[in-house]
Amino acid sequence: MEGDLNLIQTIVIAIVEGLTEFLPVSSTGHMIIAQHVLGVESTDFVKAFTFIIQFGAILSVVCLYWKRFFRLNHSPAPEGASSWKRFLHRYDFYWKLFVAFIPAAVLGLLFSDVIDAMLESVMVVAVMLIVGGVFMLFCDKIFAKGSEDTALTEKRAFMIGLFQCISMIPGVSRSMATIVGGMAQKLTRKAAAEFSFFLAVPTMFAATVYKMAKLFMDGGTEIITANMGALVVGNVVAFVVALLAIKFFIRFVTRHGFALFGWYRIVVGGVLLILQFLGYNLELV
Repeated sequence: MEGDLNLIQTIVIAIVEGLTEFLPVSSTGHMIIAQHVLGVESTDFVKAFTFIIQFGAILSVVCLYWKRFFRLNHSPAPEGASSWKRFLHRYDFYWKLFVAFIPAAVLGLLFSDVIDAMLESVMVVAVMLIVGGVFMLFCDKIFAKGSEDTALTEKRAFMIGLFQCISMIPGVSRSMATIVGGMAQKLTRKAAAEFSFFLAVPTMFAATVYKMAKLFMDGGTEIITANMGALVVGNVVAFVVALLAIKFFIRFVTRHGFALFGWYRIVVGGVLLILQFLGYNLELV
């Protein structure tokens, strides 16, 4: 395979993406470690590659939950509802996804430069991994009194969307932020995790399209063409691995909670800090 990434590098990075994107462990932190270990140069294509292969990961969610994604609400609308309310009732699933997506979409566009600047700081990623890890050690107890509810209202969807905005700080983890947001809204662990996966689809799709468009506008057509093989392999691998990771995560977190992921985050954050203090160049962008 010719281009900026060889076959082994492509597969390993795609595996890391598929494993970590939907787990509350921060895919950014793992990408930093993976690229450093593999000796991958942070070219324009490599920067875009880590976003573009998210398409394979989000496709796994759609395939795994296809009955939820392509099913309209056929229950009777509230009596006396306007035509607009009846429309929203019928497309209830998509409407609530859109409501939850709005906060991150707005803030992402307004503060994209600030977010990219924070991504340049490995220290920020490492510290947030550790802080988030400590929180996850106790989040099961914090939300232990939550109801066993799975109903998702517009208000709950919007609040989860606000929590997702926290994940714009590199190292927080989009998955962790949205799952915690769901549990804070009294959803069960399983319901919160599943909605986190659903919300990843429009969020990550928008980020992928944005990065692709930006790459093309910066004259990256030749870069994409030269590395088409890596993109295909990367998306396929990310799709398969993410599919397995989601199935594992739902089973595990329903039975055991989040403490193990908390300890794992602390270890990864500690590794990043140690490497940083030892003078290794860990810049991802």
